[in-house]
Amino acid sequence: MGATKRFSELIIQNFDRLSKKTEQGQVFCAVRFGNVLGSSGSVVPIFKEQIAQGGPITVTHPEVTRYFMSIHEAVELVIQAGSLAEGGDLFLLDMGEPVKIVDLARNMISLAGLKEKTDLESDGDIEIAFIGLRPGEKLHEELLIGADGAKGTLHPKILKAQEPYVSEAD
Repeated sequence: MGATKRFSELIIQNFDRLSKKTEQGQVFCAVRFGNVLGSSGSVVPIFKEQIAQGGPITVTHPEVTRYFMSIHEAVELVIQAGSLAEGGDLFLLDMGEPVKIVDLARNMISLAGLKEKTDLESDGDIEIAFIGLRPGEKLHEELLIGADGAKGTLHPKILKAQEPYVSEAD
């Protein structure tokens, strides 16, 4: 997880702590998304366009993995988090196992009725080009920080992260 996203979560937790000192006592919580399929900047529409143009599909590294969720799941997470929140909570969706981006690219080539072009399959249609990790990009996403993990909620697919708050003194 990037530092900016984590810092934003800490700000929300601090807003919640400060709101408890007022008469309004609003409840603040945050949600942590995986990659939302079909959203702007999502890899799926990028790969679709690259396939439509005849390739190559660009993947940063053959071992890169990411977690994915649908737009519907993202909306559901936000709505459910609002009803589950007690204050300062951080919710995330159980997205199962991470997906290798190169496998996603290969599946999309196949679903388009095409074949991957490789050194061994030179008569294939679409090449996958590995372009290298971008600065700051990680091979594998980390949805949770530290060893405390997450615990279940009343919703079977929504987890509550057990991550430390930053105290007012910090």
